[in-house]
Amino acid sequence: MAHDHPVSGSPLLDQTRRHLFARCGVGVGAMALGALLADEGYGAGEGAGGLSGLPGLPGLPHFVPKAKRVIHLFMAGGPSQLDLFDYKPELARRDGQPIPASFTDGKRFAFMNESHRTDLLGSKRSFRQRGESGMWIGDLLPHLGGIADRLCFVRSCSTDLFNHAPAKLFMNTGTGRFGHPSVGSWVTYGLGSESTDLPGFVVLQSGPRGPRGGAVLWGSGMLPSAYQGVPLRNRGEPILNLSSPEGVTRERQRGVVDAVGRLNRQRLAVTGDGEIATRIAAYEMAFRMQSSAPDLVDLRSESAETLALYGIADPGESTFARNCLLARRLIERGVRYVQLWHTNWDHHGGPSENLEKHLPEVCGQVDRASAGLVLDLARRGLLDDTIVVWGGEFGRTPMGEKRESTGRNHHIDAFTMWFAGGGFKPGSVHGATDDFGFAAVEGGVHVRDIHATLLHLLGIDHQRLTVRFQGLDERLTGVKPARVIGEILA
Repeated sequence: MAHDHPVSGSPLLDQTRRHLFARCGVGVGAMALGALLADEGYGAGEGAGGLSGLPGLPGLPHFVPKAKRVIHLFMAGGPSQLDLFDYKPELARRDGQPIPASFTDGKRFAFMNESHRTDLLGSKRSFRQRGESGMWIGDLLPHLGGIADRLCFVRSCSTDLFNHAPAKLFMNTGTGRFGHPSVGSWVTYGLGSESTDLPGFVVLQSGPRGPRGGAVLWGSGMLPSAYQGVPLRNRGEPILNLSSPEGVTRERQRGVVDAVGRLNRQRLAVTGDGEIATRIAAYEMAFRMQSSAPDLVDLRSESAETLALYGIADPGESTFARNCLLARRLIERGVRYVQLWHTNWDHHGGPSENLEKHLPEVCGQVDRASAGLVLDLARRGLLDDTIVVWGGEFGRTPMGEKRESTGRNHHIDAFTMWFAGGGFKPGSVHGATDDFGFAAVEGGVHVRDIHATLLHLLGIDHQRLTVRFQGLDERLTGVKPARVIGEILA
């Protein structure tokens, strides 16, 4: 892949540049090359301060984009669409009756078989139509109901895998197999990032534990590791070991980074190893983050009104609401892709995960903040070119489970996600499910279609963003059919 640069320098610089672009791809190569140019006197400011961010691939975007960046609010565990978004009065009327066998024959469920109850479970929540669009939204999400006319609901989503870790992996990478890049990695690989002192892809987490699947969910797979998601911690230092030891000045730290960089570049010139280029970029990024990361997580500059909009009572407390505000601050600083994980939405029924007590609790943790994020982006002029995604890895069954308290099983044939901003049609609903909410009967949408649509709005043709790996042209949407969901685009 060719890419021209107007600057020519020393033989070492020219040789290294050839290795970078030939061996490790344009994105990481250009980032490390920026550090080289800065050291050769072509950059502005301190060290690699002349970098303008992580560049994308030549020729991208493929066409004029509607959006520039993405904030993905991932509700880990699988929210019950039937208690939140997909109003089913017939299901309520048939509560307690067996589901017809025609619905379940040949179907597999994570925790239900012949020994488990398969009776229909009507929602105990109340629904009402919200906004001028008249969307049906359950009573557990009053703040999202208040911004219904800004949201685009897709009620006919489906996926392939019914256990948590594989399904999360599928939603993030388009496959249930390890070793493939996440959506955030594909996007930053293709488009780069405008941030000079933060990663292009950042991950934030809240809830009682991390998501099942762990770091592979935001990994870069066969792409260079510079494109993987970088988790920021909610307490203390945003990244462990980021601060310099006591007594080490910034000037001394700069000297260490420069010395290590020179050694790495000498080795890179000899070996052409792409991971050395990534290491050079990582050292420079870490040095710049020593200043940028603490400022990012310091919310004292935010007004009391803004904190209240998100529902933040204590700015130092680790919450989903705080992460939503951090997401806005990240994209303002040029970060391309931010993913927020919030657990636990896995309401099977039982002492710690049921629909009676725990679903209302987790809804209360995310409702105000999710709505506040959309409103805050809109008033700052950021919503038009920022995509906000809300959803989990799958949905829940219209049948209840036989447990100590009320719950629903994992369900892959129908679930709901919503989108806002970035070219999505506001105040709209796409797709419909049958009277029980078991499967789509209109406008079915697969995870691959969602991926294709997100890339499209970012100006990327999903069939053309590929990387050759082990003889195959890998892409996010894989080899099975995927389409852009034109019906939900503004």
